[in-house]
Amino acid sequence: MAYRILIIDDDVALLKMLKRYFEMKRYEVITAESGPEGLRRMNPQPDIILLDVNMPGLDGIEVCRRIRDRVTCPVLFLTARVEEQDIVNGLSSGGDDYILKPFRLRELDARITAHLKRETRRRDRTRCLFQGELTIDYKAKTVQIHEAYLALTGLEYEILAFLSMNPGMVFDRERIYEKVCGFDAEGDSRVVTELIRRIRKKLRTYTETEYIETVWGMGYRWIK
Repeated sequence: MAYRILIIDDDVALLKMLKRYFEMKRYEVITAESGPEGLRRMNPQPDIILLDVNMPGLDGIEVCRRIRDRVTCPVLFLTARVEEQDIVNGLSSGGDDYILKPFRLRELDARITAHLKRETRRRDRTRCLFQGELTIDYKAKTVQIHEAYLALTGLEYEILAFLSMNPGMVFDRERIYEKVCGFDAEGDSRVVTELIRRIRKKLRTYTETEYIETVWGMGYRWIK
């Protein structure tokens, strides 16, 4: 069955070009020219979403905020903005990754493929981790503390799963991003920094136990 990709962008020429390209790659492509139209086209749920940040009216950041509680697939921002705060805002809204415009189609294709492979790996995991009050079910893709389930985005879960499956080992930000996403993450270490901050915040909602340790100057590790 073909993967379903939803592309939301107010650049009609870009939409048409991406639609042609990904249909040639055997994707089922759904397009929307605005944020509100994109919200209406979320059903059936896509396997991945490409979302332009800078749209008039309802921008990509707000679209992502509105869908994140009910859409678990990866959200990849397409943006011409290069300021660090813009990237942080996008990730904080629930995005999983970003690519700067103008971009090469092969690079975009590679990133999409990497995210979809990561989702497949998540589905294929079968074992659980029980660590005190914390339970991670790698098959169900859930993280539970006592009776509460954490609402994690796809990439947040993948980072937590990767670190927890390698307890005590230190990984720098570039290595974490490359490992969980499957492509060279050079220049994207800010993504990991923000995602780990979000994971910690969600964990602290239910527990005072620290599971992810910062090893200054080196990276992060899962505390045994």
